[in-house]
Amino acid sequence: MSWTTVCSIDDILPNTGVAALIEEMQVAVFRVDDTIYALANKDPFSNANVLSRGIICSIKGTLVVASPIYKQHFSLEAGQCLEDDSVSIACYEARTEGNSVQIRIAH
Repeated sequence: MSWTTVCSIDDILPNTGVAALIEEMQVAVFRVDDTIYALANKDPFSNANVLSRGIICSIKGTLVVASPIYKQHFSLEAGQCLEDDSVSIACYEARTEGNSVQIRIAH
């Protein structure tokens, strides 16, 4: 497991996300203040790679991204869907190293 640099921290506006392609997987990378989160980009309800374009908000103290299609909310820290406990998406380790945003995907 190695870290992959996906962009500069300045490439992600605060409280937004971008999509990155790592090892043929689309990853949604979010910046909340200066904290980085990484989740699978594929919305399990629509099967579209759109979560990086979702809206970040907090629901009952949980930081989430809302899918832009059907509006389900996914925890940025755990990937759990708030509306359906049986659904979750993959979460990946994320960090900044200097000005670089890095993601690590476990196999």
